[in-house]
Amino acid sequence: MQRTDEELVALATAGDSESFNQLVGRWERQIYALAYRVLGREEEARDICQETFLRAFRGIKGFKGQAKFSSWLYRIALNLCRDWMRRERRTAIMTPLDTDGEPSLPDLSVETAEDQTVRRDLGRLMTEAMATLSEEQRTTVVLKEYHGLTFQEIADLQGNPLSTVKTRLYQGLSLLRRQLQRKGVHGAAMLSAVPATSLMARSHRKVVNLDR
Repeated sequence: MQRTDEELVALATAGDSESFNQLVGRWERQIYALAYRVLGREEEARDICQETFLRAFRGIKGFKGQAKFSSWLYRIALNLCRDWMRRERRTAIMTPLDTDGEPSLPDLSVETAEDQTVRRDLGRLMTEAMATLSEEQRTTVVLKEYHGLTFQEIADLQGNPLSTVKTRLYQGLSLLRRQLQRKGVHGAAMLSAVPATSLMARSHRKVVNLDR
């Protein structure tokens, strides 16, 4: 039976390196995807991913389990991304968020040439729309819509009140929708371009009242 993160962390804390390797295998893809989505740079994202697990390995004995292990990893990765941008004084490159090999990608073998063209065009428009968001809004959208974190988890990661996170998500998704509409993306195409859960941004009240 597959061990939980908590069980693997307990074993790793006791000195079982194989358990930590299992944690790396379980979360490496997600951490790389997060770094890539925040920075838009493949080489830097790989470096951030590697450094995240190196720091996690060095600090595993200090992990108290007050948050999920995955949340702890996300925090390390996000801090490293922010440090990189401040150190290099460079902004993120806006890249299509569906190009990192995530399992949710469509099966290209069953796509027609027209479908592929439409998908690429939508990806480009979505990339341009994401570029209009602030760093805080974009990170919040990425964490919620692409990585499935709860509002509370994002608030803990960003060190902000829950209301701030919800407002950032609402504002970010509303801006994305307006930008896409200005570019002529409507109806079913909008559903393809924007994560499904972003439809909750139809009203501020609906978003703010969400419990997750």
